[in-house]
Amino acid sequence: MNAFHGRVTAALADATLKIAIDRTTNTARAKRAAAIAAWPEFAQARVLGRDIKDHVIANMEYYLNQFETNAKKTGAKIHWARTGQEACEIVVGICKAANAKTVTRSKSMLGEEIGLPHALEAAGIERVETDLAEHIIQLAHEKPSHIIWPALHKTREQVGDLFRANHTDPGALETVEQMVNSARRNLREKFMAADVGISGANFLIADTGAICTVTNEGNAELTTTPPRVHIVTAGIEKLVPSMVEAMTMLRLLVRSATGAELTQYTTFHAGPKRTGDVDGPEEFHIVLVDAGRTTMLAEGLAEMLRCLRCGACMNHCVVYRQIGGHAYGATYPGPMGSVITPSLDGLEKSQDLPRACTLNGQCQEVCPVAIPLPKLIRGWRTKAWVQGYEPVYTAWALRIWEFLALRPALYQIASNMALRVMPVFAKGGWIAKMPLAGGWTRYRDMPRPQAATFLAQYKKRQAAK
Repeated sequence: MNAFHGRVTAALADATLKIAIDRTTNTARAKRAAAIAAWPEFAQARVLGRDIKDHVIANMEYYLNQFETNAKKTGAKIHWARTGQEACEIVVGICKAANAKTVTRSKSMLGEEIGLPHALEAAGIERVETDLAEHIIQLAHEKPSHIIWPALHKTREQVGDLFRANHTDPGALETVEQMVNSARRNLREKFMAADVGISGANFLIADTGAICTVTNEGNAELTTTPPRVHIVTAGIEKLVPSMVEAMTMLRLLVRSATGAELTQYTTFHAGPKRTGDVDGPEEFHIVLVDAGRTTMLAEGLAEMLRCLRCGACMNHCVVYRQIGGHAYGATYPGPMGSVITPSLDGLEKSQDLPRACTLNGQCQEVCPVAIPLPKLIRGWRTKAWVQGYEPVYTAWALRIWEFLALRPALYQIASNMALRVMPVFAKGGWIAKMPLAGGWTRYRDMPRPQAATFLAQYKKRQAAK
């Protein structure tokens, strides 16, 4: 059993994890469905969003240069990083130059991707996660399990126990509101004492040089405004041409991520504090990170660079909803992670992720920018097969299936034999155990097959007509 299968087995056996996943993803799917139903123009906006992202990706160099020029005009300092390690070195260098002892950080999946939390700790800089969910997993010494709800795998009961053990003044923790107040009391002094604030960026506005952050808690504003230095880390694919396109993308992002029309806090930052400004940082740094983005272009994964990081594909993924994010063993879980991770980490290390998919297509149906995730996942599967990464037993099973599939008479004989054998193991319409099916029946029952094959039923209906 490899590491991936081991993590999956552990996740499937964790009943509490399933409760936590269902609570969040069920709510997310319902809210998204209601938001989309209330927006008749969603289909047209989705096409427009796709076209905007494709246009920017095709003209990346032009818009990067435009963004750099305009951002410098606002007083921002621009840094370029080819790799995640370079990006971390740049951020740590800025922190050291500012003599920073404490850094507050607003949630950023790019930061997780490049290993920024570990780099700050290795440099002896205290890191304070300010997003509520990130605060929870920092206390638990865990990694995010979802890109929108990093602590999705935790129940509120588990969060209450964490706060009691770690908060100086936990107070009552019986309700969600009390837990939020407990976190607020413990984080507020950290906000005001931080030397540097680090954020990501949901969008980079090319024609103004501004960056946009989207949150529901206001922690990004408290992370970026009080400290003397604000550092932005952003992937180069976050570009949009202007504010007009940014607003289109915001409408798609928020409805897909949280089911709302607009987040509580949508903030545009443009440079450091100016003369006459009441607040704001004295220094404003933007670190533009490649870290495999141009490699994805070269590998034929340009469509994946459309991704808005909304998490809708995870919430609707039948696999993710059973095993959660940690089982994937990567920064990005779910369908989008199954496409991104092999490009970032190499197919040999992450070959199991593209296989952890039923290819049912729900992810593509709900993606706000119509990324063809099943097609891209199949592409990785094809490469894994060509490069010889498929397990021996899988290769033999496929060869046997191919042999039968190319011989319809034999295939029908095999199907009829299976229909006669499988009911022997059924009880009450379900099969709980059956030879060669342990991978399925260990955690869920298999429906008893119908009395006739699909082909036999089809022929019978055609004859009746």
